[in-house]
Amino acid sequence: MSDYYLLYKPFQVLSQFTTTDNKLCLKDIVEVPKDVYPVGRLDYDSEGLLFLTNDTKMNHQLLHPSFEHKRTYLVQVEGAITTEAIEQLAKGVSINVNGIKYNSQPAVLSLLEANPAVPERNPPIRFRKSIPTSWAQIELTEGKNRQVRKMFAAVNFPVLRLIRSQIGSFTIKDMQPSDLISLSHQEVQEGFFR
Repeated sequence: MSDYYLLYKPFQVLSQFTTTDNKLCLKDIVEVPKDVYPVGRLDYDSEGLLFLTNDTKMNHQLLHPSFEHKRTYLVQVEGAITTEAIEQLAKGVSINVNGIKYNSQPAVLSLLEANPAVPERNPPIRFRKSIPTSWAQIELTEGKNRQVRKMFAAVNFPVLRLIRSQIGSFTIKDMQPSDLISLSHQEVQEGFFR
């Protein structure tokens, strides 16, 4: 019998069950069976949805690029992001992946006019009176290491806060950091494969 969970990973928690450099890791915030692991990762400084399972077939289906599973992120950047930057990101930009130049695939982007309804971050982002911040939403079907951060840096808008808000049809709506939801096999099938 396979286990399936949806976790809202908090800021500054490693996406693994073993600690490195005395940083918080998943075992510090949730209790799941020993053979359950995250499918994919979120950076230590990123927040949001992580899917955990011990179903190796499902793991393959969700991670292999040929399946093109959608992931949506809310991105708070330093500065007032421009329409030109959004258009550039939507077409794809050149980033560095493991020392090799890589052109990101086209993405679906939108500029958010209002701050999204998300939990406060602890600690909060740095505040600068003279430099505004803005929010965008980006939907990708690929997941290179630190890709969203690198993409926004490529158009000169450093990321201050990054939240994976949706994977498949699962969202962070009504969730708080560290919330863990157990899912049935049927819910997972409907959430990722319909």
